[in-house]
Amino acid sequence: MLFNSGMASSKPSTVWPVVHHERRALLQDLDPLPAAQWQTPSLCAGWNVHDVLAHVIDCAKTTRLNFIRRLIASRMDFDRDNAVGVEREKTREPAQTLNGLRAVLSRTSGPPASLATRLVEAFVHGEDIRRPLGIHRDYPAEHVATALSYQVKTTTKMGGGKEIAEGWRLVATDTSFRHGNGPVVEGSALALLLAVSGRPIGAHEVSGPGAPVFLQRLENQ
Repeated sequence: MLFNSGMASSKPSTVWPVVHHERRALLQDLDPLPAAQWQTPSLCAGWNVHDVLAHVIDCAKTTRLNFIRRLIASRMDFDRDNAVGVEREKTREPAQTLNGLRAVLSRTSGPPASLATRLVEAFVHGEDIRRPLGIHRDYPAEHVATALSYQVKTTTKMGGGKEIAEGWRLVATDTSFRHGNGPVVEGSALALLLAVSGRPIGAHEVSGPGAPVFLQRLENQ
């Protein structure tokens, strides 16, 4: 069961200002980053911090039409398409890639999917980059909950986390988000979002009767 109270709207007038704000915040955090730290492995397996930034830029440039063309070109392989996008947007110098982010700060384009996916991208990729670098950010919990609500209803094949969430009662401690049935796992909306998005989280970030096994299964994915 899912209660939607406490979650923000996924209307364009709500989502895009949040996404634009997150892009600006990411730019501000990365602008002073020393050259050596750009090679830091991100939370996204196989990608470093620079790779994730290139992916963020690529996603911001995506339109409904070119998304379909790209999928056809990649033979419907999302991973292959993402790799091509990273290669296209990643420059030799991180400062130049950051200029690419500056150029898309206010874009409102995206693939043919729910606008909630733009929130998922902003928050999850923001943490893919920040956590390994030791950068902390407080995200707006109500908008994180909107992203989380989308993820728990979307299959992993489509980039969601429905299968990861199944069998657990997920309870956000900073919003009224509740989802599912089973052993209770409590944590911030951000921690739960990262978990169902296949990212590692710390043992201190979740609690409840189901937390130990939940964490173990995350590690074994």
